[in-house]
Amino acid sequence: MSKSIGIVGAGIGGLHLALYLQQHGIAPTILTDRTPDAYETMRLINTVAHHYVTIEREDELGVNHWDDPELVYHHHDHFFNFPDNPLLFRGAFNKPSRAVDYRIYLPALMRDFAERGGDIEYVDIQEDAIPGLLERFDLLVVSTGKGALGRMFAHRPEHSPYSQPQRMLCVGLYDGVDHGGASDDDPRGVTLSVSPGHGEMIVIPTLSFGGMKTALLMENVPGSDLAELVSLRCDDDPAAFRQAVLDRLEQHHPHTYDRIDTHRFGLSQPNDVLQGAVVPTVRQTSVAFGDEKYAIALGDVHSVVDPLMGQGANMASYAAFELGRAIVGSDVFDARFVEKVDRMREDRVLAASRWTNLMLQPPSQALGRLIFTMAQDRGLCDEFTENFNYPERQWDRLASEKRIHAWIDGREQMAA
Repeated sequence: MSKSIGIVGAGIGGLHLALYLQQHGIAPTILTDRTPDAYETMRLINTVAHHYVTIEREDELGVNHWDDPELVYHHHDHFFNFPDNPLLFRGAFNKPSRAVDYRIYLPALMRDFAERGGDIEYVDIQEDAIPGLLERFDLLVVSTGKGALGRMFAHRPEHSPYSQPQRMLCVGLYDGVDHGGASDDDPRGVTLSVSPGHGEMIVIPTLSFGGMKTALLMENVPGSDLAELVSLRCDDDPAAFRQAVLDRLEQHHPHTYDRIDTHRFGLSQPNDVLQGAVVPTVRQTSVAFGDEKYAIALGDVHSVVDPLMGQGANMASYAAFELGRAIVGSDVFDARFVEKVDRMREDRVLAASRWTNLMLQPPSQALGRLIFTMAQDRGLCDEFTENFNYPERQWDRLASEKRIHAWIDGREQMAA
């Protein structure tokens, strides 16, 4: 049976779904307003790390073009800038992760899809186009929240505790930051740096134009000294912006500042900076139309998470594969189909959202105990780090104070 699938958006969710369907004998159509060539001159889109579960899906799709051991990282260093007693400890992954600039990654996958015979239509979807799309396709998958299509999916307040951004984001790709990797004794890693009460920063070795760069994703508490970086326009005064970043790093994130060559430090390119904020939001997974036609949400349309825990892209890839399996195994795309898709992907998607939302708040007594125990127990920190691949496992550990204490107590009993 021929299946006509329309995919609006060419982010990781839409592209992984399209490539998966193509691999399984279904010819979807991607609709996007951005050509591959357009990415080269764009401002930084995001800073995204792919954990190994996502890299394994890229291997399955035959699109892992960055399978180079020089590009990966192996661990998370956790740094807490407590005034009297800074805390630094490490957790390792079972297999390495990797970050590639999406201005390189997304067009590469678009070209893979097209070279394998895939159909990409470059169009700007407006609200009046929706009836025609529903008539044209058996199922419409919406993987971009821009415009009228994204607004179709209703907000789910029971899963969305915030109505305002919890962090003001300032992210850039920089030269002049040492991120390890020079030897086996100093493997490349990501740093998760916390300035209590002021914000967090994720330091990510990233492949971009011109080679390996360092992403500084600064997650700044609204109203804090760090939040000023969001309104300081780099284009107006690059030197002032650079100095402001250095000053805030020295004060709030000294572990990273100490790894900077201040003579070389600066944005890799003028457009390698992104400032703004997101409101964490979970939306309805589908919209029903006449004749039992459905539009189904994927990726950020379904769940927008703050980038603090690095779950958005990995979650979208996972959800794309689950949706792809359901499409391949179904001949009818009705209410029952939507129900089954929801059951297949909801646990991981909601777990990633809830875990991230938890970490945006000041730590509870139980979470504080976990932090200080991980600093002493490398095995516990390794498990916490490995669970970045499996957010549902992380949420099993963190969903309540009782669960956090039980996790720590179980580790201590094992060690006794």
